[in-house]
Amino acid sequence: MKLENEEDIIQQIKNDAWMMEILKTARTLELPDWWICAGFVRSKIWDELHGGDKRTEMADIDVVYFDKRNTDESAEKRLENILIELLPNVPWSVKNEARMHLRNNVDPYISTIDAIAKFPETATALGVKLDETGELCLTAPHGVQDVLDLVVRPTPLFKSSNKLMENYLKRIQDKKWHEKWNKVTYSD
Repeated sequence: MKLENEEDIIQQIKNDAWMMEILKTARTLELPDWWICAGFVRSKIWDELHGGDKRTEMADIDVVYFDKRNTDESAEKRLENILIELLPNVPWSVKNEARMHLRNNVDPYISTIDAIAKFPETATALGVKLDETGELCLTAPHGVQDVLDLVVRPTPLFKSSNKLMENYLKRIQDKKWHEKWNKVTYSD
C-alpha cells in the first residue's frame, strides 16, 4: 500500500494489530482529550516508506492528554502503571499537556492538539486516537506532507525562537533519524 495522504496513514494504522491494541488499551483510561503521538505515528509511516519489512523499536509510546484539574505528575505515573499492568511489554509514557508548557518553557497550551502543534518537528507533530465510537482519528496540525516526504523541519513555534531552534538542532543531532531511515532529509 502506498502512503500518500491522511486516509492512507489511517488505513495503515488500522491494519496494524499491534498499534490498534495499544490504542484500544490507552482508550480504556478514558482520559480527556487524549492522543498517542509523535514517534508512534511517525515511525510507522517512515517504516512503511522504507519498505515496511520491520518495525523500528521505540523508546516509548507517548500517551498525552489535557486535564487542567489535576496537573500533578504523580497522576501521570499512576496512569502509566495502569497501562503497564494491561500491556507490560509496552514502554508507556503518559503526560498531561496541561502542565508540559512549564517543562518546555512556552506559553500554556489550550488543548492536546495545541501542544502537539508545538512539538519541535512537523514530522513528529502527529497524533492518533480512537474516538468515542471506536473510529481511528488522526491529528496533524501541520499536515502530513513533511512526514510523507521524509522531511524533518521545525514547527513554526521552534522557528520563531533562536533558543528553541538550538533545542531543535540538538534534538535532530541526538535522534539521528537518518541513520534509522536512510531516506530522511532535514530542512529549515
